[in-house]
Amino acid sequence: LISREFPPSVWNIYLFHFSDGDNWGEDNELSLRLLGERLLPQANLFCYGQVESPYGSGEFMRSLRRAFDSETENLVLSEIRDKNAIYESIKLFLGKGK
Repeated sequence: LISREFPPSVWNIYLFHFSDGDNWGEDNELSLRLLGERLLPQANLFCYGQVESPYGSGEFMRSLRRAFDSETENLVLSEIRDKNAIYESIKLFLGKGK
């Protein structure tokens, strides 16, 4: 969709994803591969906010941190522990833009 409808040579691509971080195990592997191979190369910024959940493991944040180092300039990760932290996450995300 990005390449076809919003080519990065013409558009600035800012992606935001919020989740509780729970996926089926095989989904993490596919998600990380697609993020690294397709989304990050086209995006100015990919922001992932993980909302704390009392019901799940929140494994996806740990998977992201293992897969991408802190030097990945167009990736911003934020843990959202409660509703008050949402605004701080958005400020963190928007403070990193290019």
